[in-house]
Amino acid sequence: MIRAIVTDIEGTTSDIRFVHNVLFPYARERLAAFVNANQDAEPVKAILDNLREEIASVQATTEELIDTLFGFMDEDRKSTALKALQGLIWREGYVNGDFTGHLYPDVLPELEKWKQQGIDLYVYSSGSVAAQKLLFGYSDEGDITHLFSGYFDTHVGAKREVQSYQAIAAQIGQPAGHILFLSDIHQELDAAEQAGFRTVQLIRGDGDTASHHHQVPRFDDIHPEQITS
Repeated sequence: MIRAIVTDIEGTTSDIRFVHNVLFPYARERLAAFVNANQDAEPVKAILDNLREEIASVQATTEELIDTLFGFMDEDRKSTALKALQGLIWREGYVNGDFTGHLYPDVLPELEKWKQQGIDLYVYSSGSVAAQKLLFGYSDEGDITHLFSGYFDTHVGAKREVQSYQAIAAQIGQPAGHILFLSDIHQELDAAEQAGFRTVQLIRGDGDTASHHHQVPRFDDIHPEQITS
């Protein structure tokens, strides 16, 4: 029996184009000014110090760090420091009403139904926990953060590593076989499956012929009560 569902965001609950066409450009346009203005104040100061450790350059100047961050953006590197800074910048955008977090229309009704069935809901995304809470807190459907029991990001590990899902299961406090992971990326699902999770792949476009996971186009095609351990 499925007792917890962990969902990805990009390509799963939300259109990946929202992230790449709205969120990423918004952060890129404001990154340099934001870092320069806040480099001596927390939490930006701590994030920059963490970035210096990440690149093994404790003497790196703010200008050098900004150049590094732009490089990380270009290569879509899953840098925890970059994700944290992006989250801070996106917060301003959400609060100012510059955009709302995209949700596919089939997502919220199912999340609400699963929650009512007693299934605990969690989020696992490469975006920071702060950014996840913003997307769902300022979503197209309003604030839906009350539906989630917890959030996970790259602090728990990379999404294609088995150990990440083992750590998530331990934190959730459920046997891995009672946890369902939803994602559009089969390599993430592979890692979750190796950790003992049940899996369903969301396919919002063409099917993934390289995947062996059960594929569905919408959240209302997912039936946790029919998934057995």
